[in-house]
Amino acid sequence: MITIKTQEEIEIMRESGKILAAALKEVEKNTKPGVTTLELDKIAETFILSQGAKPGFKGYDGFPYSLCASVNENIVHGYPSKYALKDGDIVGLDLGVIYKGYNSDMAITVPVGNVSFEARRLINVTKKALRLGIKKAKVGNTIGDIGNTIQRFVEDQGFGVVRDLCGHGIGKDLHEDPKIPNFGKRGGAEKIVEGMVICIEPMVTVGDYNIKKAKDGYGLATRDDSLSAHFEHTIAITKKGARVLTEI
Repeated sequence: MITIKTQEEIEIMRESGKILAAALKEVEKNTKPGVTTLELDKIAETFILSQGAKPGFKGYDGFPYSLCASVNENIVHGYPSKYALKDGDIVGLDLGVIYKGYNSDMAITVPVGNVSFEARRLINVTKKALRLGIKKAKVGNTIGDIGNTIQRFVEDQGFGVVRDLCGHGIGKDLHEDPKIPNFGKRGGAEKIVEGMVICIEPMVTVGDYNIKKAKDGYGLATRDDSLSAHFEHTIAITKKGARVLTEI
């Protein structure tokens, strides 16, 4: 069931989103060659706790960390580890915050040092796909309009859109209805109405969009080991259009 948020609830989620955006900016600033993903996890958790909030992912479905760190072919849910980032890597940083009982969720993909032209283009295309999807998140459109827009743009750029993972509603629970696929038909799925709060999160691959278990046994990776990028924002639907809650 889709839960419609009040203006008061959305304002709390906006505060949660501000903390999250600032935390992720701090993590991004420290994402450089030689730094381990475990160190990035510690930076994220320390910052969130310093703001009077709680990490949204820690303990969720048994996940023992605050940050998901997914390197290169890993798409999402990567375990932080002692792996030291290398020049040329790309890393997806997915983070959540709980503030006053409400969740926010955000992801970025960061180049480490000097990356290939292909990797940089993948990051830029995925980031733009998110912006285009957000523009479609308005009253009168449908969830299918969001996915169709993302899919057409990404595939026109020669990349793949992951089918087995999707965005979601969010609120008191991290994952709520509706599901927000990154592909679909115009006019398909649920109508978008005022008061919905959703996470749009394109996951894009250089090669095959099919997935497999990552080597850490928890995360998910591209089946053909091609590079993957991931961006996400938490969005509130207002009369005036989409309001991004996870920005500073």
